[in-house]
Amino acid sequence: MPDSPSLTPTKDLDRLTDDLCAALLTPGSVDEMRRLLVDLCTPAEIRTLAERWQVARLLDGDELSYREIQEATGVSTTTVVRVARFLKQEPHRGYRRALDALEAGDAR
Repeated sequence: MPDSPSLTPTKDLDRLTDDLCAALLTPGSVDEMRRLLVDLCTPAEIRTLAERWQVARLLDGDELSYREIQEATGVSTTTVVRVARFLKQEPHRGYRRALDALEAGDAR
């Protein structure tokens, strides 16, 4: 095995998050990402992430009300409102960029 840079334990959230983001960029296919998520997350965590993503996609469509999305998906109204806030108001733009990339065919 080639020498790898030594990893220093840390509690620094920024460093931990950067390292996680780098790992999440490594899969080259849906199957590889699924394998990473299964190793990384509990089934409940994967479900939560998948539900939030579905809510973001439904909110982006503008055809359904928050209540209709909540009833159709079974997620809490709080989750729908939170996803809507991050999709439409917060400056991070993570949902927006991912939705736009998928729509444009730019995602893997």
